Amino acid sequence: MSPPSALLPSNVSYLRPTPDEQLGQHLLDIIARRQLTALFQPIVDMKSGDIIAYEGLIRGPSDSPLHSPMNLFKAARANNLAREVEYLCRRVVLERFAELQLPGKLFLNVSPESLVLSKDGSGGETLGYIQQIGINPANVIIELTENQPTYDYELMREAVLHYRNMGFQIAIDDLGEGFSSLRLWSELRPEYVKVDMHFIQGINADPVKLQFVRSIQEIADKSNTLVIAEGIEKQAELLVLRDLGVAYAQGYHLGRPHAQPAKAAPAEVVKALSRNGVAVYPQRTAKNSVSIQKLLHEVAAVPPSMNNNEVYEIFLADPKLLIIPVVDQDKPLGLISRFDMIEHFARPYERELYGKKPCTRFMDSKPLIADKDTSLQDLSCRMAESDAHHLFNGFIITDEGRYIGMGTGHDLMREITQMQINAARYANPLTQLPGNVPINEHIDRLLESGTRFWVCYVDLDNFKPFNDVYGYRRGDDVIQLTGRILSRHTDPNRDFVGHIGGDDFMLLFQSEDWEERCRTVLEEFGSAISDFYSIEDRERGGYISEDRQGKKVFYSLISLSLGAIKVEPHQFYSHHQIATCAAEAKKQAKKIHGNSLFLDRRREPFVPR
Repeated sequence: MSPPSALLPSNVSYLRPTPDEQLGQHLLDIIARRQLTALFQPIVDMKSGDIIAYEGLIRGPSDSPLHSPMNLFKAARANNLAREVEYLCRRVVLERFAELQLPGKLFLNVSPESLVLSKDGSGGETLGYIQQIGINPANVIIELTENQPTYDYELMREAVLHYRNMGFQIAIDDLGEGFSSLRLWSELRPEYVKVDMHFIQGINADPVKLQFVRSIQEIADKSNTLVIAEGIEKQAELLVLRDLGVAYAQGYHLGRPHAQPAKAAPAEVVKALSRNGVAVYPQRTAKNSVSIQKLLHEVAAVPPSMNNNEVYEIFLADPKLLIIPVVDQDKPLGLISRFDMIEHFARPYERELYGKKPCTRFMDSKPLIADKDTSLQDLSCRMAESDAHHLFNGFIITDEGRYIGMGTGHDLMREITQMQINAARYANPLTQLPGNVPINEHIDRLLESGTRFWVCYVDLDNFKPFNDVYGYRRGDDVIQLTGRILSRHTDPNRDFVGHIGGDDFMLLFQSEDWEERCRTVLEEFGSAISDFYSIEDRERGGYISEDRQGKKVFYSLISLSLGAIKVEPHQFYSHHQIATCAAEAKKQAKKIHGNSLFLDRRREPFVPR
């Protein structure tokens, strides 16, 4: 039997719908049959651990390509059904929220364009429907989700005012991610802002994200806005955000979207939020992005055709001028040094012989040349690897090969030195551990939190004579070893490891098992340090070195002294006091031979006058 198609005339064919048309038909069927499911994700109060609200989310049929909301709304926009789909989504979410009788408020996703359009249309109808199903408008927050740029801010302000007058509050979603979310914040003055998860995830290890959220929180404080951090997946992220003063939290760590969500946050979340103490903030590192353009001096160049007599006259006319660049049509060729030229002309007959010759005769034809975007560190390395005269002559600065000016070696060294000083205050260049400024900042945060903690001052015994015998490079290796061991045996989310400088370190413990951690540090250090000595010194347990009077003295192998103090709430009021007490405990520890831990138990609570 022939297939049905064979019975048709040859000029007749089926008009099969395209994939887009099929999705459109499927979407119409979903709308007609209300095949949408509401999910709810909890929003938790950072202070109490209570669930204060839920965000209403939507899903299409589970076996459908339109299951995800992204695909659902993409198909809706392609088929000019965005408004109908969004309206149905809101109804489904509202009905289910009322049916479940969930505590707190509901964050209801609304697009800005829908908000503006419904101001004169379905706004009153929406209010009536909400009241009809038993929801107080004061418990509904309109969460503006931005899928397209918003241009007419005046219309947006009018629409927001319209809904506020009906009792609703406003939230802005994905702050920092959308087309104009910061502008929307400024224009609409919402009651809530949600920070995009990009800036939240990994904030405990990223100082840039930390600074972004800190800045957002400062703006929120001044504008009476509550911040909600989205996308939290780890406890470490949660605790950093709590310490920044963020009001509310949302994410998988607190609860996934669910058709029947829990009415209380997970016990471990509540416990973590209620626990005293502070999170360890990620530390910033030294900036390597400063370019040599900062050192640019505009110095007039001479062409290679200019003779030596003319260049000599330029030097005579300006006693402070030390270097003259030689440039041919913007291309740098070399440098002429004032002292080289004067030296040549001081010799018998040199001026008569070469005075009218081109200035390239006395030119350094291999100058140091660097593009304006070269970092200070990169040029410093090149300078160190080059001949010594480049430090005096300076360097030529170019822009895509074109001469634009000069930089001096003195300016370069000054900037590098200042950068190293500033960087060492924040991070020790040898161990990359936080320096004095972050140490003091962390102590102040601990004091302000009113939590109990332990301060441990760490010092290497017999380190200076070791440096004298084995050299500073081996000494640097010992310091780096110490930093690694201290970091390995502390909790990165609760304990702080700082490098004061030289062979001095600071540990700030919130871990209750701090003493066991210290014992482990001493044990590992004692096992590892012998590898840094010769076999002979290792066997006799020490080495010979000269003291300050030049006398030969036997020194034991390097050991570690840990002086610890316990800090109770309100016992101290500044990091200066703590540093003084910890230094005294370290002195007591150093009186004990070998690797030692001394806990100063004499401290009484400090009562400020």
